Amino acid sequence: MDIIEKARELGKLIQQEETYIKLHEAQEKADADTELQDLIGEFNLKRISINNEASKTEKDQEKLQALNQEMRAVYAKIMQNENMIAYNEAKDKFDVIANRVNAIVNNSINGEDPETTDFSAGCSGSCSTCGGCH
Repeated sequence: MDIIEKARELGKLIQQEETYIKLHEAQEKADADTELQDLIGEFNLKRISINNEASKTEKDQEKLQALNQEMRAVYAKIMQNENMIAYNEAKDKFDVIANRVNAIVNNSINGEDPETTDFSAGCSGSCSTCGGCH
Protein backbone atom coordinates (compact mmCIF):
# COMPACT_ATOMS: atom_id res chain seq x y z
CA MET A 1 0.00 0.00 0.00
CA ASP A 2 0.98 3.54 -0.66
CA ILE A 3 2.03 5.72 2.29
CA ILE A 4 -0.86 8.15 1.82
CA GLU A 5 -3.34 5.27 2.05
CA LYS A 6 -1.67 4.16 5.29
CA ALA A 7 -1.92 7.71 6.64
CA ARG A 8 -5.64 7.71 5.84
CA GLU A 9 -5.99 4.36 7.62
CA LEU A 10 -4.25 5.85 10.64
CA GLY A 11 -6.63 8.82 10.51
CA LYS A 12 -9.60 6.45 10.56
CA LEU A 13 -8.15 4.51 13.49
CA ILE A 14 -7.59 7.73 15.40
CA GLN A 15 -11.24 8.67 14.88
CA GLN A 16 -12.29 5.26 16.22
CA GLU A 17 -10.12 5.65 19.34
CA GLU A 18 -12.25 5.76 22.50
CA THR A 19 -10.54 8.89 23.81
CA TYR A 20 -11.18 10.67 20.49
CA ILE A 21 -14.87 9.74 20.60
CA LYS A 22 -15.21 10.89 24.22
CA LEU A 23 -13.44 14.16 23.42
CA HIS A 24 -15.88 14.92 20.62
CA GLU A 25 -18.86 13.99 22.79
CA ALA A 26 -17.57 16.34 25.49
CA GLN A 27 -17.03 19.06 22.85
CA GLU A 28 -20.63 18.70 21.66
CA LYS A 29 -21.96 18.99 25.23
CA ALA A 30 -19.80 22.05 25.88
CA ASP A 31 -20.96 23.63 22.61
CA ALA A 32 -24.61 22.99 23.52
CA ASP A 33 -24.22 24.44 27.04
CA THR A 34 -25.65 27.94 26.61
CA GLU A 35 -24.46 29.07 30.05
CA LEU A 36 -20.91 28.02 29.20
CA GLN A 37 -21.06 29.63 25.77
CA ASP A 38 -22.35 32.87 27.32
CA LEU A 39 -19.45 32.84 29.77
CA ILE A 40 -16.97 32.24 26.95
CA GLY A 41 -18.51 35.15 25.03
CA GLU A 42 -18.27 37.36 28.11
CA PHE A 43 -14.64 36.31 28.62
CA ASN A 44 -13.81 37.20 25.02
CA LEU A 45 -15.48 40.61 25.35
CA LYS A 46 -13.47 41.31 28.53
CA ARG A 47 -10.28 40.31 26.72
CA ILE A 48 -11.11 42.66 23.84
CA SER A 49 -11.80 45.48 26.32
CA ILE A 50 -8.45 44.83 27.99
CA ASN A 51 -6.66 44.87 24.64
CA ASN A 52 -8.41 48.09 23.63
CA GLU A 53 -7.53 49.80 26.90
CA ALA A 54 -3.95 48.51 26.83
CA SER A 55 -3.42 49.84 23.30
CA LYS A 56 -4.36 53.40 24.27
CA THR A 57 -1.52 55.88 24.61
CA GLU A 58 -2.95 57.01 27.95
CA LYS A 59 -3.93 53.82 29.71
CA ASP A 60 -6.28 53.86 32.67
CA GLN A 61 -4.48 51.44 35.00
CA GLU A 62 -7.43 51.21 37.39
CA LYS A 63 -9.76 50.32 34.54
CA LEU A 64 -7.24 47.75 33.27
CA GLN A 65 -6.99 46.18 36.71
CA ALA A 66 -10.77 46.06 37.08
CA LEU A 67 -11.22 44.50 33.64
CA ASN A 68 -8.48 42.01 34.39
CA GLN A 69 -10.16 41.00 37.67
CA GLU A 70 -13.51 40.67 35.91
CA MET A 71 -11.94 38.54 33.18
CA ARG A 72 -10.29 36.27 35.77
CA ALA A 73 -13.62 35.87 37.58
CA VAL A 74 -15.36 34.86 34.35
CA TYR A 75 -12.50 32.48 33.55
CA ALA A 76 -12.89 30.84 36.96
CA LYS A 77 -16.61 30.32 36.28
CA ILE A 78 -15.79 28.79 32.89
CA MET A 79 -13.31 26.39 34.43
CA GLN A 80 -15.82 25.35 37.12
CA ASN A 81 -18.50 24.48 34.56
CA GLU A 82 -19.13 20.72 34.53
CA ASN A 83 -19.05 20.53 30.73
CA MET A 84 -15.77 22.44 30.59
CA ILE A 85 -14.29 20.16 33.25
CA ALA A 86 -15.43 17.09 31.28
CA TYR A 87 -14.03 18.56 28.05
CA ASN A 88 -10.64 19.30 29.63
CA GLU A 89 -10.43 15.82 31.14
CA ALA A 90 -11.33 14.20 27.80
CA LYS A 91 -8.82 16.41 25.98
CA ASP A 92 -6.04 15.50 28.40
CA LYS A 93 -6.72 11.78 27.83
CA PHE A 94 -6.82 12.14 24.04
CA ASP A 95 -3.66 14.29 24.05
CA VAL A 96 -1.75 11.35 25.56
CA ILE A 97 -2.64 9.22 22.53
CA ALA A 98 -2.10 12.06 20.05
CA ASN A 99 1.32 12.86 21.53
CA ARG A 100 2.38 9.22 21.28
CA VAL A 101 1.23 8.94 17.66
CA ASN A 102 2.93 12.22 16.72
CA ALA A 103 6.16 11.23 18.46
CA ILE A 104 6.27 7.82 16.78
CA VAL A 105 5.68 9.33 13.33
CA ASN A 106 8.11 12.24 13.83
CA ASN A 107 10.80 10.09 15.40
CA SER A 108 10.44 7.52 12.60
CA ILE A 109 10.83 10.31 10.03
CA ASN A 110 14.06 11.21 11.82
CA GLY A 111 15.37 7.67 11.48
CA GLU A 112 14.39 6.08 14.78
CA ASP A 113 13.07 2.53 14.95
CA PRO A 114 9.25 2.72 14.65
CA GLU A 115 8.96 -0.43 16.79
CA THR A 116 10.71 1.08 19.80
CA THR A 117 10.38 4.85 19.59
CA ASP A 118 7.67 6.49 21.68
CA PHE A 119 6.66 9.70 23.38
CA SER A 120 8.25 10.64 26.65
CA ALA A 121 7.15 13.49 28.88
CA GLY A 122 9.02 16.63 28.01
CA CYS A 123 9.57 15.43 24.45
CA SER A 124 8.78 18.19 21.98
CA GLY A 125 9.05 15.81 19.05
CA SER A 126 12.05 17.76 17.81
CA CYS A 127 15.36 15.98 18.24
CA SER A 128 17.17 19.32 18.03
CA THR A 129 15.89 20.15 21.53
CA CYS A 130 16.22 16.61 22.86
CA GLY A 131 17.78 16.01 26.25
CA GLY A 132 18.01 12.29 25.61
CA CYS A 133 14.89 10.22 26.18
CA HIS A 134 16.07 7.06 24.43
